[in-house]
Amino acid sequence: MTSYSDLIAGIAPTETGYLAHVTDNWKQGRTTYGGLSAALCVEAALKTLPDAPPLRSGQFAFIGPAAGELAIEARVLRQGKSTLFVGVDLVGEQGLATRAILTFGASRDSLIAYRDLPCPAVAPAADCEFFFPPGAGPGFSGQFEVKMAGGARPLSGQPPEYLLWIRHRDPAARSLAALVALADTPPPPAMTLFPKFGPISTMTWSIDIVGLPDPADDGWCLLRSTAETIGEGYSTQAMMLWDAAGRPLIAARQNVAVFV
Repeated sequence: MTSYSDLIAGIAPTETGYLAHVTDNWKQGRTTYGGLSAALCVEAALKTLPDAPPLRSGQFAFIGPAAGELAIEARVLRQGKSTLFVGVDLVGEQGLATRAILTFGASRDSLIAYRDLPCPAVAPAADCEFFFPPGAGPGFSGQFEVKMAGGARPLSGQPPEYLLWIRHRDPAARSLAALVALADTPPPPAMTLFPKFGPISTMTWSIDIVGLPDPADDGWCLLRSTAETIGEGYSTQAMMLWDAAGRPLIAARQNVAVFV
């Protein structure tokens, strides 16, 4: 199994950007796992602009399948005194696969500080059972450990919400881009209401980076993902990621196409 660290180490520079080879154990059906596609966009931007200020947000449109060798090109859209907007295209053998707009922003002094993203009280990861049965889940799921801290399972008929402990199996996957790859791990919570398994496809994903985990912790993060609307073949969902100490890391939203 190709680890996240090995895959990233294999990214090769080209005249216009970078080239990445995604192995089958990072696939979701015929395409690259969406969280990895987003992470590759972040990796390419950081390699292209190593002096960029911290990443604050990202918007990702998953336009087509990311199959075969993936070419990634990052370009500056606008740079101001404290902010930097970067566009990234990830192109597979069938054309444009993912388009990202990343917003970087330098820290600055402010008179205001406020945070209202409380972490749910749950049992520690060590006391929770695994979310996927042995051998189940899409191909890429073997890259992660996923444990059930609350909420429901797919096809359970219960309210569409997951509460999961998640982490990379690769202990060296602790970069910002690796965190982005981790944050998209579970299937859409709309699947708790599916009467049977059916295809799904994430269309857009918007993330806000509100913190970074302690690099010395054990890598476990708590993810809550809740479907807010499901209808006419689409679902909107809200997502939140905290570290094991309860500090918020990522606030996100997705629009997902469902085919059931």
